[in-house]
Formats: sequence, structure tokens, C-alpha cells
Amino acid sequence: METVNKHTHSEECHHDHTHHNHHEHNHSHGRLPVYLYGVGLVIYLIALIGNFSLIITNSLFTISMLTAGYHIILEGFGETITDSIRLKKFQPNVHILMTLAALGAAIIGDFDEGALLILIFAGAHFLEEYAEGRSRREITNLLKMNPTEARLIQENGETILVSVDQLQIGQQLKVLPGDQIPTDGQIVEGVSSIDEASISGESIPREKTIGDEVFGSTINGSGTFTMTVTKDSSETVFAKILQLVNQSQSNLSKTATKIKKIEPIYVKIILAIVPIFILLTHFVFNWDWNTSFYRGMVLLIAASPCALAASAIPATLSGISNLAKRGVLFKGGSYLANLTNIKAVAFDKTGTLTKGQPVVTDMYFVDESQQSDWQEIIITMEKSANHPLAKAILDEFGQTTSLNLDVTNEIGKGLITTHQNKVYRIGKPASFEQLSMDIQEKTAKWANEGKTVVYFAENELVVGMIAMMDTPNEQAKKVIQYLQEQTIHTTMITGDAVKTGEAVAKQLGIDEVAGNVLPENKAAIITALQENYGETVMVGDGVNDAPALVQADIGFAMGDGTDIAIDVADAVIMQNDLSKFKYAHQLSKKLDKVVWQNILFSMFIVVLLSVLNILGKMDIGIGVLAHEGSTLVVILNGLRLLVPIKEKDF
Repeated sequence: METVNKHTHSEECHHDHTHHNHHEHNHSHGRLPVYLYGVGLVIYLIALIGNFSLIITNSLFTISMLTAGYHIILEGFGETITDSIRLKKFQPNVHILMTLAALGAAIIGDFDEGALLILIFAGAHFLEEYAEGRSRREITNLLKMNPTEARLIQENGETILVSVDQLQIGQQLKVLPGDQIPTDGQIVEGVSSIDEASISGESIPREKTIGDEVFGSTINGSGTFTMTVTKDSSETVFAKILQLVNQSQSNLSKTATKIKKIEPIYVKIILAIVPIFILLTHFVFNWDWNTSFYRGMVLLIAASPCALAASAIPATLSGISNLAKRGVLFKGGSYLANLTNIKAVAFDKTGTLTKGQPVVTDMYFVDESQQSDWQEIIITMEKSANHPLAKAILDEFGQTTSLNLDVTNEIGKGLITTHQNKVYRIGKPASFEQLSMDIQEKTAKWANEGKTVVYFAENELVVGMIAMMDTPNEQAKKVIQYLQEQTIHTTMITGDAVKTGEAVAKQLGIDEVAGNVLPENKAAIITALQENYGETVMVGDGVNDAPALVQADIGFAMGDGTDIAIDVADAVIMQNDLSKFKYAHQLSKKLDKVVWQNILFSMFIVVLLSVLNILGKMDIGIGVLAHEGSTLVVILNGLRLLVPIKEKDF
């Protein structure tokens, strides 16, 4: 794809105005063209209603043309010349077609129509800029949220305001109620609730306390806290999001790129056809030179590809913007546009399809009358442990206990303690030898269901057992069901045992399970899916899934704004909310529909206007109105993608 510094009249009626980097020349040109346009409009009206001699009237129309459309004329000739020199080949743009048509109208004495053409074209141009700018503004509003100042704590305890880009890792900052958090860091003192919508898309504020991470650009609630700077301002999660947003505006969809490449060729063809048309209509249809030339100028307007050029870019940017506001960030329009074509999706299990934290699903004690005493011993023992299974047991049984036991953790055996002259042990089934049939049967049943089982023994006799499992997250089942309705193949990739994976897959309705997979082998599974099904998406947490995310046609990183996720994936879901993946796919389908509507409509208008022109049913004014009207319709149709989509749309 040719990019970067090219001052592309990107959709070369300048209905794109992206210029690949919105920090470069944006097509607004400042206020001068708007003021001159107003001057040109007033002069046109004076010429139209005034009772002047023909020379004065035509002179006024000419001045009107030059003032109202000077930027159109400059872009027409200026950019055609500079682009042609740079590319070493003739590279015309649509503005030159309009400039030549106005010049042609003046040559045959229709100064009023030439001025009207420029006024309508330039006026529509401003409206289009405004309309399309809406989609860009939605995204670049993020830039305004970039923090600029921080309250730096001095050695004497006082705070001073400093610029964010002067901050250094390890410095301490004070954050007051309502402040924008200046950079990424960790709370060392105080508690507060923080609005993280700019990072995660989540509207409910999150409670934060000592040890918790905070992100630059998020908004502090009613608490005051002290934080330590953990990242340079250019490396914060928010800075990376901005980088990603900039990237998304230069990475055009395939359709948009094709239109960009076709546009100069199309303009050249029109420039070649018009003189042939003038000659043919004069010699074959016996039109007089005046009529042939006039109709040639109308054809120049009717056939210019403004609406076609605006078919894809505003729609794609609107779609990216819609998703950005919901915490789904795409690195480019091509990824969003291609999402509609996917045939298979591979999901990492832990933290993507599941909550990533085990919960107690079953428990069994041989003597129910002693269960509460035993549970109190279990709580005391597990409080000394620091692993996810202990957390799951404590979440289930509670944290309160009156016992004060000495607990040891022996490798290979588990947790051991003594209470009232009895030895109690919590450990894996493999570390116990004598088991009753009842215990063995329950263990086999729970293991087949993909659950992790731990035993609780009194004097080495197993008296209780607890089963735990990483349970599917709430959205996963609906998303899998949706993908199957779309005939998209689903695969779960997990490092866990196949049985554990299959148990979760059964609950979710997933088509295929790949278990016992090492991180380095995940990419090979993606390759196999691509060979068997076609375009494949990988959805993972972005850390151990990096090779698979890169191998996939589109890599989606799930995660609360982790650096690695933003770096390696093509799209990032800023929270572990899988329903946002479904939303992105639905929006991609709608984008595809809208772009094709725009392309077909714009081509229909070109054909219709050209036919009406040959039949003599068109003049320059109507041609420009219809032509610019169709371009506005196409842009506004694209802007519909800024509106949240509803389930019933699909």
C-alpha cells in the first residue's frame, strides 16, 4: 500500500482528507477559503441580480470563480503538478476536472454556469469536510484527553505543577479529587474510585487502593492518593492507544486502497474521453461546436469519481471510532473490513473463554456432622497458602476462623497441621495411597468433568474432597453461539489437559479443542486452521499467545490494557469482555454492506448523469448539484456507522 507522506487527495475528491497522518495537512486550510468563499458568493449574487454590461457581469462572475474556488483551483493544478513530478508520471486529481469544467464554461461564454459550478463544488466540499471530520473527531477527541500536567511531590513534601513529559520513573505524584491521572503508576497511599472509560470503555468507576495500578488519562473520583510513576509518558497505555489510533487512520481497508489506486487512472480516462466525446458528437451527431464543448464540460463533471472516492474511508473511520468508544481498538481499517470474511476463530481458554480464576464447584465430606469443624481447619490451613486454589476455597468457605494453627507446606505432600493431637493434610489425590471406593468414584467423575480435585485427610484418611474449576465467563457462550450461527468454526486452544478443555468446551458449545498445547505450538494450530477453513482470527491474552496472534489473519488481544497486548495484536479489547468481539464482527458486516451500497450508488449516479447529458437533459448547474449531492449521501451513509448498532440489524 503506498502511504505515508503522500498528500493523497485520498479519495481524491477530497472526501477523505486523511493524508495518512492527521497531524499533517488536514484539508480544512484554515478559515481563509471560507471567508473568500463568502466573498465569492456575494459577488456572484451581485452579478446575477445587477443590471450591468456584459463585460462587467462576466468579470464579476470570473472574480467570483477565483475567490470562491481558489483552493479548488490550487489543488487542481498545484497538486497535480507536484504529485506528477514526485511520482514521475501524470497524476491528476478530481479538482482538476472541476477547474477545467469551469474554465471550459467560461471559454464558451457561460461565465455564470462556470461560477455556479465552482460555488456548488466548493460549498459541498466544505460540507463534506465537516461531515467526514465528524468520524475523525470522534477518534481524535482522545488526543484532548492526553494529560499535560502533574503534581510532583518535592523532598520537603510540598507539591509543584510540572509538565507530564518531564516526569521520571520512581517519582511520586499527588492526585487530588477530580484530577486527570497524569501517567501510569502505582498507588502507594490513599484510596479512590477511578473512571477508566478512556482506557477500557467501561463506564463504572473502579475502586483502587495501595498497590493497585493506575493509568494515565483516567479520571480520579473523590479520593486523594499518592502514586509512584512506573512508566515514561511516551510508554503509557494511553500513549500506546493514541499511537494505535494514528496508525488506524493510515491503514486503509483493501477496498479503500483499491479506490485510491484506481482514482488517478479513472481521472486520466475521463480527461481522454472528454475531447473524444466533443469530437464525436460534433462530427457524428452533427452538434455544433458550442453544444459539443458544453456537453463535454458537463460530462467532465458527471463522470468525476467524487462519490466513489468517498465510499470507503468515512465509513471505515466511523466504524473504528464507534468501536474505540466501546473499548475495542483496531490498528487499521483493513483489519475491521476483513473481519467480515473470517471462517474460523481460535480462542485461548484461560482468561478469554473463562474467568481465569478457579471456583469451588463441588465438595464432599464423609461425616456431615463434623463438616463445620473440618471446614474451620481447612480455612485456617488455606489462609497460610498463596495460590489460586486456596483463594477459591476461601471464597467458598469464608475467611473467618477462631483457630490458631501452625501450618507447614511440604513439597509433594501439601499443607500439613496438627489440631487436638490429629494430623490434617490438604493435598493432590496422587499424594494419597489408601482411598475408599466412594472417594475414587467421585474423583474419577469430577476429573472427567475437567475439575481439579484436592483431598482433605485426618491422620492420612481422606475425609473430605473439594472440586474446583475455572468457569466460563458470562459472555463466552453467547459469542460462541453467535459465531456458529454465522457458520464460523470455533476452536479452543489450552495448555490444560484435554479433559479439562473439553469440559469447558462442552459447556460453551465449541466445535474443537486443542489441549496440552505449549505457547510455541499455538501458531502451528492457527496455520492448520487457515489451511482447513480460510481466514482465521486468534483471540488471546496477548502474552503467551503472541506467536499465534501474529500468525492469525487478525489477532485480537483480550486484556485490561496490557502493553504486550497492544504491541502484538491487530485489535485490542480493552477489557476481558468477549461480547465486544461479537459487536466488532457485527459492525464489520455492516461496514461491508455500507461500502458496497456506496460504491454501487456512486457508479449508478455517474452512469445516470452521463446518459442524461448525452440526451441533452442536463446542464452544468444540475450536474454539479446531483454530483455533489450523491457525494454527500455517500458520506452521510458512512457516518451511520458512528451510531451504536442494534441486535435486530443482523
